[in-house]
Amino acid sequence: MAAHADPVASYTLRATLDQTLHQVRGEGTIVWRNASRIPQREIWLHLYLNAFKNEKTNYMRQRARGFRGGGALADYGWIRVSKLFARELDSELWDKADRHTPGDPDDETDIRVPLPRAIEPGETLTLDVAFVSDLPSVTLRTGFDDSFHMVAQWFPKLAKIEPDGRWAHFPFYRFSEFYADYGNYDVTIDAPEGYVIGATGRLDKETANGGRVERRFLQEDVHDFAFTAWDHFREVTATTADGVALRCLYPPGFDRVATIELDAVRFGLEHFGAAYGKYPYGTVTIVHPPRGAGEAGGMEYPTLITTGGAWWTPETGARAIEGVTLHELGHQWFYGLVATNEHAFPFLDEGLNTYAEGESMEARWPGNSALRLPGGFGVALPSAYRVAAAEVEHNEAVAQSAARFASGSDYGSLVYSRTGTILNTLAGVYGPDRVREAIGRYTRRYRFRHPGPEELLGVLRDTLGPDAELTARQAIFERGWVDYSVAEIGSNRMAPLGGIFGDPDKPSAAPVLDTYGYRGRVLVRRRGTLVFPVDIDLVMEDGSTKRVRWDGKGVTHEVDYEGELRLVGAVIDPEHRVLLDDDLLNNAQNERGGGVGSRVLERGMFGAELLLWLLAP
Repeated sequence: MAAHADPVASYTLRATLDQTLHQVRGEGTIVWRNASRIPQREIWLHLYLNAFKNEKTNYMRQRARGFRGGGALADYGWIRVSKLFARELDSELWDKADRHTPGDPDDETDIRVPLPRAIEPGETLTLDVAFVSDLPSVTLRTGFDDSFHMVAQWFPKLAKIEPDGRWAHFPFYRFSEFYADYGNYDVTIDAPEGYVIGATGRLDKETANGGRVERRFLQEDVHDFAFTAWDHFREVTATTADGVALRCLYPPGFDRVATIELDAVRFGLEHFGAAYGKYPYGTVTIVHPPRGAGEAGGMEYPTLITTGGAWWTPETGARAIEGVTLHELGHQWFYGLVATNEHAFPFLDEGLNTYAEGESMEARWPGNSALRLPGGFGVALPSAYRVAAAEVEHNEAVAQSAARFASGSDYGSLVYSRTGTILNTLAGVYGPDRVREAIGRYTRRYRFRHPGPEELLGVLRDTLGPDAELTARQAIFERGWVDYSVAEIGSNRMAPLGGIFGDPDKPSAAPVLDTYGYRGRVLVRRRGTLVFPVDIDLVMEDGSTKRVRWDGKGVTHEVDYEGELRLVGAVIDPEHRVLLDDDLLNNAQNERGGGVGSRVLERGMFGAELLLWLLAP
């Protein structure tokens, strides 16, 4: 496991917050190294904040398609670059930049900047920058609400350069998140006195100056920087046993919520660290946005996460506060330390992190990790995700670009819930410890290395075997699906056998049976493209069961039965290990052709789980 990232794009910035204009004036230096094998005659910049500039941007045109960030903007946001000077080239580059996204004159989020000469592999380019960022009213991940400011994607950010010389550049899409090279960040934030600041990294220095306060934050081995500023934050701090400084910023009246979030982060750092490699940074800052700024919640940045939820949420029995906190903390591994291309393959971050969230929640609150109910009952988070995944079934492939999803429901259900359910199914079939080991190998082996889907599938093959890798590939890339069912069941009392036995010239009577028992058969089916080994329970008239194993291959499978008791029912996958099973209601059948009552009731709980999960805040 790598101890440090290879710095490619490092930023030294100064940000001055105007709390009245909701504006950040920025200046500083970007040091970029051509980490590819190819000389570069251009660089690409993301100006993400321009997504909120007007109603014609690529992002705003997609607003009606659902998911988060769909509300109307009261105030628009944009970024204006005034300087981009290359020292080594002695050239002002911004004057020559293509100011619009390729092929889209209405969008200004994906900017090509030609260079006067090629930058050779390994050569460094130092860029002096100056810009002004006007924040929108709080929308997807960023913006202001009254005096609260969430400042994210606020500076001109270099796209990632791939080893083969390609730039991983793209406009800001509705469902897309980010992708960037690692570097070192040195950011000084100048804000009004009385404002509490939370930011990526550790506070290095704080200086008061004429009614304003300058705070310098430093962080190595990260690929982004965000900060928040508000004059009404309450604050609580703690330190973990291994020295990570925790800080929770929250609105007045949310003291209990802040305690829950701190406890969840303490647990998560230990749990995720053991599973996926130790957290390498010295701080975690938790930001709970105030009412009215909910769109700033539920997001991850290096060493800083935003949560959300009402102050009364814990009283409902829903573990939504714990869930969003552990989900965003988990991103420190899948978004932060592994750093996959969230635009091209969002499932590698959100999907794996959904699995990690559910696994950690079940480890902490087994059986009621989504919702705790009176009488000791509860809803497990992986079951709730299974229901969400079933909502869209296999409408589209999981492994596709964020730009290609047809709707927000497809994106959320496939990228988050179905990916998590695929991994939870592998855990059910091959064992939770082995799947946790596989994901841990992946996160350790590819720390700071930007892996793709093939690296994940390779680790699944090495850890779980080629059958598991093939199944995962089909489920992720090929809209793979499966439906196991009990098709037929029957048994009859065995009677004395008729016919001639032995030598036809010396016929003998039919053999006399000591006990007239029962003989029967069960026919099970598999529809779909995925194959998992499953158990089959044969249910006898006294309620006892006999379990047999089917490798899941083939379209049908017959199970012969012979015994003293009448066979009255059969259940395939009785422990619901195959959470990807499309239809759980056909997994059981009795001798009269109906479902086995208790099993139908059990599967009906999935509908109740979905209802309860949707009602939870």
